[in-house]
Amino acid sequence: MSSIPQFAAEEPISAAELNPVLDIVYSQTKVQKTPLDTLKKNRIISAHQAGKWLESFRMLRTQCLQKMDANGWKTLAVTSTNNWTGNSLTAANLAVSISMELNRTALLVDANLQNPGQHALFGLNPQHGLSDYLMHNHLPLSELLINPGMERLVILPAGKPALNSTEMLHAPKMLGLVRELKNRYESRIVIFDLPPLLQQDDALSFAPFVDALLLVVDEGQTKLEELKQAAQLLKGVNILGTVFNKSTDHKINYQA
Repeated sequence: MSSIPQFAAEEPISAAELNPVLDIVYSQTKVQKTPLDTLKKNRIISAHQAGKWLESFRMLRTQCLQKMDANGWKTLAVTSTNNWTGNSLTAANLAVSISMELNRTALLVDANLQNPGQHALFGLNPQHGLSDYLMHNHLPLSELLINPGMERLVILPAGKPALNSTEMLHAPKMLGLVRELKNRYESRIVIFDLPPLLQQDDALSFAPFVDALLLVVDEGQTKLEELKQAAQLLKGVNILGTVFNKSTDHKINYQA
């Protein structure tokens, strides 16, 4: 199992003013309940008993929310330097963990338009998604959102793969969507699953649209030079922290 150690966070700001969000009834949002065996197979934390892995995501959630509350942030993008670091799974489990908070709701947006994966992690079969919304004016957002059977969690799938993903994510319509998703509900935290930063331009072009960014690093695989390049590209972006995925108890050795 992957493990995620702590990263530094600011002093907590209480979210006690947010009322508990209970007994949600999804009247317009589609409900596609994810089978338990699918959740277990894909390592979604809601299907697992308490343990170190689950606690690491709870710790990640707490530290993320503390820093976001301290700065009044509501939107967070999750990316990595390269493929196969586990940033999509990290984004999914962080969103699930946030939705477990009684005074929060979480919206997970699959913004990896060329290589979407959130629908597969949750075993969903969406007809349309974010790319269809950005390309067509006749699709209302309410018809695209899916609840996977977990209270307080909604997913916006990526939709059909799009080769012009960078232009779509940087379009005025996408900026308007981010603003709408961010401001509609006080309790909502929006998590955007982005493609790797060094593989295509999508993450870099989209980063200014969100409040902060979380960078996932694969211990033993992510090279130090890649981290330096990522830091250079992300100057001016609020980096919430770095997650060491697939970590061990051994000292990290980055390849130069």
